[in-house]
Amino acid sequence: MKKVLLFSLLAILMMVQAKPQDKLLTAAERSDFKSTSDYHDVMSFIGELKKISNFIRVENIGTTIEGRGIPLMIIADPLPVKDGKASGDGRVVVFVQANIHAGEVEGKEATLMFARDILKAGAPGYFKDVIFLICPLFNPDGNEQISPLNRTYQNGPVNGVGVRHNGQFLDLNRDAMKVESPEVRSLLTNVLNKWDPAVFMDCHTTDGSYHVEPVTFTWMVNPAGDTSLIRYMRTKMVPQMSATLLNKYRTENCFYGEFEDLSKPEDGWFYDASEPRYIVNYIGLRNRLAILNENYVYADFRSRVYGCYNLIKSLADYASSHKAEIMRLVKNADLRCVNRGLDPAPADSFPIEYKVRPVPDKVTIKTFEADEVNGATGWMKYRRSDRQKTVTVPYYIDYYPSGNVKFPFAYLITSDDPRITGLLSLHGIRIEKLKEHARLEIEKFSITDLKGASRLNQGHYTESITGKFVRDTVDFPAGTIVVRTSQPLASLACYLLEPLSNDGLLTWNFLDRCLVPQWGQGFNPYPVYRLMEKRDLKSAPFLPAGPYCW
Repeated sequence: MKKVLLFSLLAILMMVQAKPQDKLLTAAERSDFKSTSDYHDVMSFIGELKKISNFIRVENIGTTIEGRGIPLMIIADPLPVKDGKASGDGRVVVFVQANIHAGEVEGKEATLMFARDILKAGAPGYFKDVIFLICPLFNPDGNEQISPLNRTYQNGPVNGVGVRHNGQFLDLNRDAMKVESPEVRSLLTNVLNKWDPAVFMDCHTTDGSYHVEPVTFTWMVNPAGDTSLIRYMRTKMVPQMSATLLNKYRTENCFYGEFEDLSKPEDGWFYDASEPRYIVNYIGLRNRLAILNENYVYADFRSRVYGCYNLIKSLADYASSHKAEIMRLVKNADLRCVNRGLDPAPADSFPIEYKVRPVPDKVTIKTFEADEVNGATGWMKYRRSDRQKTVTVPYYIDYYPSGNVKFPFAYLITSDDPRITGLLSLHGIRIEKLKEHARLEIEKFSITDLKGASRLNQGHYTESITGKFVRDTVDFPAGTIVVRTSQPLASLACYLLEPLSNDGLLTWNFLDRCLVPQWGQGFNPYPVYRLMEKRDLKSAPFLPAGPYCW
């Protein structure tokens, strides 16, 4: 009898020791996926990770408007002594960012789980090839507004999620070009310009269309970036990750998109976020590989978290096994950018307008038939039925130029507004100043009309311009700002400086003060001039004084 009691006690003790709470768990795991992590949960979890491994370093990349630090985990063995851009140790840098919209929370939980698991396992297969940068909580201020009243149509967690905007009421995923938020400013300064990750993934949650697959993802699409990188993502990297996610990690998935008409899915699967204000497309303009992850809003929270977790593992698998190829691709993209600007050919052009067409291969979506709701509009016009329907349809994601301007040798900027030079420098674009007077034949933009939008967008009445380029000879004094296009970030510089760009300085009101005279009619000259032919400009590097501030 005593032996039986002893064995029973031992069995109970073993069961107690094996309880899940003895493992380092996220707030989602501890609550059986009824809750998501608040700021304290995230920072405490990261603190515990530092106790279990020497392969993690944590940096605070910036501070939000409400005073919260933005954590970045650097995970590698060995940890780089220098930042990734300068380390030169042959490993590819992969950056995964989550919770940019703080109501879309599964990426936050999945990145923490992934960091824990590779640190506990040692992950030698990854660490010899990859340096991981992980920001699980990019929007801490939005995250601290967790409430069950946010995103009520979302399938969990039942105890609530945060809000979309940051502490300034800005959507951080519309801020990549204008950089008005401390979060995106920190991203540029302390991640992209410092570490120069070759691969980026941004984690979100879908809205809209109905389907079975808990995970969707896609690639950067703006055609002003290096289109060979877009093609590589479309034809090789993303399809292989999709296959790994399904076959190795048993997670159903499809490429991200929406049905334009839920009642007619056969019309096609559409992706319409093409501007570089979206961070994934912005990364593409920087000649790097970028993935948008959108987890299915109507799947249960547990499935969304584990689906995202498995997608991160699929990305890690691919980056580890294709390290040399990825690094060669982005290096060659940089070289093409630099060489194009050294002496632009007559055929070199830059897209200022673009349209979308389907890619060659159709996509299969496990969708549901939708029933119309009487009197409803917008997203609420249709309700999902229980009638599952699998469709194979065109995928409209191939954005191609429909309007171009000739690619210049350099831009000359006559405005001395420090916001302009500060923004260019913040992006990492190289700026110079003329050392002496120069008389140059240039193209200038003659304005015929300037219109502001009728509705505010991110605090701006965004602007558009009409007019034409004309040839002229202009005297530029010493001190004039010069931006050469023979640099890796030339495509980004062009997008910001071109007057007809849909996401540049003019769009976001940086030039408002200098375009319209106080008295009289007409317009002042557009203060960015295009030098079309190669010239021996006498210039010197220029670094704006002080931090950029809108």
